[in-house]
Amino acid sequence: MEKIELLRNKRQRIALGGGQERIDKQHEKGKLTARERLLALFDQQTFVELDAFIACRCTNFGMDKLGFEGESVVTGYGRVDGRLVYAFSQDFTVTGGALGEMHARKVVKAMDAAVKVGAPIVGLNDSGGARIQEAVDALSGYGEIFYRNAIYSGVVPQISAIMGPCAGGAVYSPALTDFIFMVDQTSQMFITGPQVIRTVTGEQVSAEELGGAMTHNRTSGNVHFLAASDQDCLAGIRRLLSYLPPNNQEKPPLHDRGDDPNRMIEVFDTIIPDHPNKPYDMHEIIRLVVDDGDFLEYQPYFATNLITVLARVAGQPVGIIANQPAMMAGCLDLNAGDKAARFIRTCSAFHLPLLTFVDVPGFLPGTAQEHGGIIRHGAKILYAYSEATVPKITVITRKAYGGAYVAMCSKSLGADLVFAWPTAEIAVMGSEGAVNIIFKNDLARADDPEAARQKILTDYQAEFATPYKAAERGFVDDVIEPRTTRQRIIDGLAMLDGKRERRPAKIHGNIPL
Repeated sequence: MEKIELLRNKRQRIALGGGQERIDKQHEKGKLTARERLLALFDQQTFVELDAFIACRCTNFGMDKLGFEGESVVTGYGRVDGRLVYAFSQDFTVTGGALGEMHARKVVKAMDAAVKVGAPIVGLNDSGGARIQEAVDALSGYGEIFYRNAIYSGVVPQISAIMGPCAGGAVYSPALTDFIFMVDQTSQMFITGPQVIRTVTGEQVSAEELGGAMTHNRTSGNVHFLAASDQDCLAGIRRLLSYLPPNNQEKPPLHDRGDDPNRMIEVFDTIIPDHPNKPYDMHEIIRLVVDDGDFLEYQPYFATNLITVLARVAGQPVGIIANQPAMMAGCLDLNAGDKAARFIRTCSAFHLPLLTFVDVPGFLPGTAQEHGGIIRHGAKILYAYSEATVPKITVITRKAYGGAYVAMCSKSLGADLVFAWPTAEIAVMGSEGAVNIIFKNDLARADDPEAARQKILTDYQAEFATPYKAAERGFVDDVIEPRTTRQRIIDGLAMLDGKRERRPAKIHGNIPL
C-alpha cells in the first residue's frame, strides 16, 4: 500500500539521522550511533522507539533547510535482563547532538513516562550543548530536564553515560543523576571548553586534560565509572541496573549465585598484620565475603582511601563502604567524605542495605584538610549514615579511633548490628598517643621513662586496645571469629529484612553541603 510504503521510507530517513557520511565519521572515532547504542543497551528486539517523528521547528538561521528529519535525540523503552527501562540517546550526527526545544521535549516525555510506570531512566549523552540558533527555547529545555532530574531524584534510578563531548548546559543533567559513566578517550565534559579558557585566562589545556574521562574519574570525582569503549560502557550500565530496583517502592532483585551462605573464610583469622601500622588490602576482605568474589566498584579512582562497591551477599544486593588501610592508612579526608556520603544516600534511596568495614585511624590531619573544610565534608558522612533507614551492618576489623570511629556507621549513628573482630581496637585514639597524654606526669617522674613507658603501653594495650570495652557497653553487638564474618552478615541481613524505621515529619533535611 502506498501510504505504508511512505511510512517506511520516512522511518528509514529518520533512522539515518544526519546522513551516512556523518554516521561513518562517528564510527571512525570508535563511537556507535545513537540507535546502535540503544540496541546494545537493551535486550535483543525489545527496544521500542517513541516520538520518532518529532522534528525541530526552528526556522532561525536556516535551521529549516538543514535537510534532516526527526530530532537530535532518540527516545524509547525496552528491556534490560527482562526488566523495563526507559532511555534517550543523543544523536551527534544531527547538529552535533545539540539540544533545542523539541529535543528537550522528547527527553522530558521519556522521563515523565519512566516515572509514571516506575522504571529507571538512562541517558546516553553525546552533545555539544545548547542549540544556539534556538536561543532561550534551548535554555528553557535544559531547565525542564534539570527540574525533573531533581524532582525525580530518589524516585527511579537515573543513569547517565557521557559518550562524546558534553559542554555547557549538557553537563548539568548528568551531574544531577545517580550514576555517571564516561568513555575513555572519546568523551569529555566541561562547562567551558579549552578555547574559552585560553581566551579568558590564558591557560593552555587540551580537551582531554580539561574534562576527559580519567580527569573526572580520578581528579574531580564528578564521574563514578570509567569505560574503555561504547560497548564496554553499555555493558556496564546493564550490570549496574542488575543491582538496582526499578523504583523506590520496590526492593533490588535477588540473584542467588549458589555461593554457600555458611562458607567459612579461614584466611580471615590471620589476614590482619601483627604490626598495627602495617597495611593490607581491604579489597581482599570484600572479595572473600561477597558472592563469588564479584563486585562493581563505585569511583575506584577517586578518594582511594575509601572503597565503595555494589555486590551481592547470598543473592542480596548491598552497598559496601570500607576504609582502605593500603592508602593513607585508611584515614578519612575531604574527598572520602563526599564519596561516602553520596554513595550511602544513593543506596538508602533504593533499598540497598549498607555493609561497612572499618579500619580507620582518624580524619587526615593538616592545614590543607582543615582549610578545605574537613569538618563540613566529614559531617556529610555522619549525616548520610544517620539519615539512612536501610539495614546497616558494621564490621570492625582493626582500628576504630575517635570521631572517625563514630563516622563509620557506629552504633551511635544507627547501625543495626556492629560486629568486631578480636583484632579490633576501639578507642578515642591510638594507644601510644593515649599513654603519652594520660601518663605524662608519671613518665616525667620515672627513673627510666622509656622502660616505664613500654610497661604502661603494654598494660594499656591489653586493657583498652581491644573490642571488649565497647562490647561491655553495648556499642558492639558481638565479637566474632573472623572466619564467620560472611555467615554472620548473611544472618543479620535476613533478620533485618523487615526493618521499618520512621523519622520525624519534615520538608527535607539540610545536609552540610
